[in-house]
Amino acid sequence: MTKTKQIEIPLSKIKLTLMLFGSIAFVAGGIWMIASPNGFTTSYRTYNPIWVFVVGLASVIFFGLCLIYIAKKLADGAPGLIINDQGINDNSSGVSAGLILWSDIKEIRMTEVVNQKFLMLIVFNPDQYISRQSSFIKRKAMEINYKSYGSPISISANGLKTSFDELFLLLQSEFNYRKPD
Repeated sequence: MTKTKQIEIPLSKIKLTLMLFGSIAFVAGGIWMIASPNGFTTSYRTYNPIWVFVVGLASVIFFGLCLIYIAKKLADGAPGLIINDQGINDNSSGVSAGLILWSDIKEIRMTEVVNQKFLMLIVFNPDQYISRQSSFIKRKAMEINYKSYGSPISISANGLKTSFDELFLLLQSEFNYRKPD
């Protein structure tokens, strides 16, 4: 039996805006650390200025990339996830996989990293999803996901208009209903 109803989960402009402000704060903090690495001391310890500079630089680079991604997502009118007979079309993050076919999915697993919950879509052909990424950064991020968590495809509710628990129940239910026999 074919289920024809398409489910769309929009991006949450409120969540994305909050993430944007957080990224701006971390970029500003990183710039401060780069500009005056000698100014970081406390009553119990003096910090190494080189370490402060490196942490500041890493903060500017990482959160600067996050800032760019979030700004693009705020302007993006496309839904974060589209669930239909074909599969799940992922547009929810900076490392979105695009269309993930039901026939490619073995399992949907929940994982948590530093108090952050993700859904890992375990697929039969992970290398295919990694190799179709045109961006070097996306490809490397998917490779790291695959080596660390067993799948290149992770979905978070962070930028979506839904909670993690609702997303997990929905995707698990749709997978059980739509997966090929």
